[in-house]
Amino acid sequence: MDEKDNKENETSESFEAELGLKSESKLAEPRMYRVLMHNDHYTTMEFVVEVLMKIFHKPGAEATKIMLDIHKKGMGICGVYTYDIAVTKISEVHKLAKKSQYPLKCSYEEA
Repeated sequence: MDEKDNKENETSESFEAELGLKSESKLAEPRMYRVLMHNDHYTTMEFVVEVLMKIFHKPGAEATKIMLDIHKKGMGICGVYTYDIAVTKISEVHKLAKKSQYPLKCSYEEA
């Protein structure tokens, strides 16, 4: 930048300050949340894979891997999303599980 550009910026900023305008503040990145699916002894493995593919748009192999994590470790990570999307996906899982008469549960935690 040359001196002319610096002067114009200073003049512009001081003019905005006089008018009481706030300069644009930097937007922070949204917080991200992990969606977790929990194991139970009633929901079938096939249904869990179906949910992962349908709601979380996972390919078959990845859905199967996540399902095995859920089965062996007690829970698995379905994805990382912003708060609103995470809550919506959890709601969709619970609605589909209830419709199919399974007690499948999901939760979220901050990533």
